[in-house]
Amino acid sequence: MSNQLDGKKVAILATNGFEEIELTNPREELNKAGAETHLVAPDSGPIKSWDDGNWGDNFDVDKTLDEVSASDYDSLLLPGGVMNPDQLRMNSDAIQFVRDFFSDGKPVSAICHGPQLLIEADVLQGRELTSYPSIKTDLKNAGARWVDNEVVVDQGLTTSRSPEDLPAFNDKMIEEIREGVHNEQMTA
Repeated sequence: MSNQLDGKKVAILATNGFEEIELTNPREELNKAGAETHLVAPDSGPIKSWDDGNWGDNFDVDKTLDEVSASDYDSLLLPGGVMNPDQLRMNSDAIQFVRDFFSDGKPVSAICHGPQLLIEADVLQGRELTSYPSIKTDLKNAGARWVDNEVVVDQGLTTSRSPEDLPAFNDKMIEEIREGVHNEQMTA
């Protein structure tokens, strides 16, 4: 269904080492649904993906963190990859950017290792979600209820485990963005 997200803007927060398919596939689906997407990163220029165990393609950054705020967007997408969230969670601007989406009740979608940013943003207390299994203990220690499902939606927070879950992840992500602000999302 095209145009179900017409007029919606989605920030995709990533840096070097993001899992390529976890950015490109959801972005393609968001664009097909009519959303405007921006690749947001700490620094300008291209960032390099990780693709099936090797370095992948370079992707041009549309906006840097110092050029944007959560108020510019309707939703946030956090792709995984091991290196990507590990670097971003050490960046205070990235963490504040994530927190602001929760404070505003806006839909946030995170896949694979992407939820690691949610730990650092301190927005997981009492939330139900999933992720790549290797970080489930970290998520539980941050107060989340971790479940092993292909996709989990909790009041505007959409999460999935891995690239194999992308079809279900994309469908729910688009549904949550279409629904808009979720007052229960305001946990920050």
